[in-house]
Amino acid sequence: MKYQKNYYYFKSALSNVLCDKIIKEGMSNNQKLAGVGHIDPKTKFEFEEVKKKRDSNISWIGDIWLKRLIEPYVKRANIKAGWNFDLTMSEDFQFTIYNQGQYYGWHTDTDGKLYHNNEWDNLMRKLSVTISLSDPEDYEGGVLEFDLRNTGEINTSEIIKCKEILPKGSIVIFPSYIWHRVSPVTKGTRLSLVQWNLGPGFK
Repeated sequence: MKYQKNYYYFKSALSNVLCDKIIKEGMSNNQKLAGVGHIDPKTKFEFEEVKKKRDSNISWIGDIWLKRLIEPYVKRANIKAGWNFDLTMSEDFQFTIYNQGQYYGWHTDTDGKLYHNNEWDNLMRKLSVTISLSDPEDYEGGVLEFDLRNTGEINTSEIIKCKEILPKGSIVIFPSYIWHRVSPVTKGTRLSLVQWNLGPGFK
């Protein structure tokens, strides 16, 4: 699918005070090594498989007030970018910590299949949200990149660095099927909040 805009952003949408509040909650919640897809690293083999694709630590934030705060940005981006996806609900927020050397390789946030469970039955991820909680001066590397060819290949001519995510409190929203990655952090710590918005399958 081709659209005029591959992502939509809101620069410094959240205040520093609000970002720090989210960081405090994310840090206080139970943290664990992030999984990949349906793999939740519990065995040594699963741990090694996940590390090939992703290395970061996460916790979950399901606060209703935070969902209500971000929802208008998602709705506006959905219209302004011309996607006009049918959205019905959102998942909890994933608070993500990338320390030095940590990263997330090329991936999409959806495999194009519908969920089949009691909560998300017949829904799929359609729009992904990334919120920067760190000052750009706090880290080096950790660049959010998009592959606009949607191949996930490294060295393509259509990989773009999403500089709009850099100011603290900035929000970037994009279709969940777009290939993207977070390059390795080379210095400091990168903190972010991600969320997925769901709806019925594409027609």
